[in-house]
Amino acid sequence: MDLRKWRTFHLLAWGTFIGMFLVLLAGALVTKTGSGRGCGSDWPLCNGKFIPAYTLESMIEYSHRMVTGVVGLLVIITFIYTWRYLRHPEALLYAGGTLLFTIIQALMGAAAVIWPQQPAVMALHFGISLLAVACSMLLVLWSYRMKRTARQSFSRQLPTIGYLMAWGIWLFCIGVVYLGAYIRHKQAGGGCKGWLLCNGQLIPDLSGPAGIVFAHRAAALILLLLIIGFYTLARCARWKEQAARAGLRPVTLWALILVIAQIGSGALLGVVAGNPDLILFASLLHNVLATILFCILSDQAILSYKYHCSK
Repeated sequence: MDLRKWRTFHLLAWGTFIGMFLVLLAGALVTKTGSGRGCGSDWPLCNGKFIPAYTLESMIEYSHRMVTGVVGLLVIITFIYTWRYLRHPEALLYAGGTLLFTIIQALMGAAAVIWPQQPAVMALHFGISLLAVACSMLLVLWSYRMKRTARQSFSRQLPTIGYLMAWGIWLFCIGVVYLGAYIRHKQAGGGCKGWLLCNGQLIPDLSGPAGIVFAHRAAALILLLLIIGFYTLARCARWKEQAARAGLRPVTLWALILVIAQIGSGALLGVVAGNPDLILFASLLHNVLATILFCILSDQAILSYKYHCSK
């Protein structure tokens, strides 16, 4: 591929990643502001109109649809460009994954408007969007690493325990994220006021919203411990050479920083639970950090797989 086409691919990959990130945040804004019914039960029109009446709820919901539509076209263009000019299996996997998950989340969003869904189902919508963002970020990272990894010699493989641990952390993170999305769609965020304590108790009554929020906090603590463990192993004498050659050491550092920041934003949510002026900001910050953390953990899992399976 010549330099001009390669630069075009870089721009498309970055544009797709930024666009998918904005789609996910717009969806979180729709949920947090209760604007999901801002266009009634109509889709793709809004209350039977192409341009909706000006109400805050309808404009938030319709803006989300417009952004999703524009980004969806960009995702299709990126996939076609990748298939046409690169034809690299890994790049096609990420571009194709972005396209697949974008289509699924768009269909789920439309179905949720026409046929209102339970919070347990709606939480899956956020998870699918998260997978689309992660795939788009992996495509960007692949484009920067391709030349370096092409020259890299994998003389020593990552131990099996490292490979399994990286993927276990990734899967566990999906569960933590799902719980958080379920809390948001269940509107149970006020179940635990305060932090570290939940409603003034170390272990609250586990029935109702408090139990759901407490389970999410406990899962987040376990995720923190798992990431600390993987970070430590990547720097121990036995692992450090393999981890460094696989590019895992900076990734594990970022994962540790982000999970601490994510827990901090969760603490902020508990502190400002009764303040409507701050809760929206705290909630969006929590979503931003969760998205970046999941993307980093996805990269960590991919790197561990590639290095474990290298010959």
